[in-house]
Amino acid sequence: MITLDARNLSLKEVYQILKLERKPNKSFADLLSLETLTSYEQQELDKIRNNFDSYYAEAKISEGQVKFLFLSPLLWLSGFYQPRIKITLEENIADIFIEDEDTLIKGRMDILAVNNTVQKASSLFWILVIEAKNSSVEALEGLPQLLAYAHKSLDKRKSVWGLTTNGLRYQFVYLQQDNHPTYQLLPELNLLDAERSLQLL
Repeated sequence: MITLDARNLSLKEVYQILKLERKPNKSFADLLSLETLTSYEQQELDKIRNNFDSYYAEAKISEGQVKFLFLSPLLWLSGFYQPRIKITLEENIADIFIEDEDTLIKGRMDILAVNNTVQKASSLFWILVIEAKNSSVEALEGLPQLLAYAHKSLDKRKSVWGLTTNGLRYQFVYLQQDNHPTYQLLPELNLLDAERSLQLL
């Protein structure tokens, strides 16, 4: 048996091992209805954006800082911190194993949001899988790792959202299980772009 670390996978390997295909990009409007933000949410978003700009101007922002200083407040404003949604961080997530013939993929997610109220066969319903990188790494570099983790949830449900980010750029991914697993990249969002950051939130 060959064991692969999800952090070292290429997109080509993800496609081959997981039989995953990329579908043409869609817009957010095709998959979601985006709500208008309140003035309070816009003010808080401005604070997050200004905070990022301040850190980014000084030096590289570490992966931990990206998660704590930017992802955490965005998740809060987005309504993810409520009793029906459970946020699990890397240290509390068991390793994920994806088996395909003689290959095993092992890794750990950064952040997982699950709906506590929807359970099927003692399996929680995954809402969003997040892979964070430091600010000097392209957000898309986390895509193979994110796809491997999110693909695992397709065993139990038809679709799942993923997000890979470096704090500045946010790449959402939508995975579906039809006849075979597919994914779509949504338009890339940027925290420092005022209009794109509104879409991000």
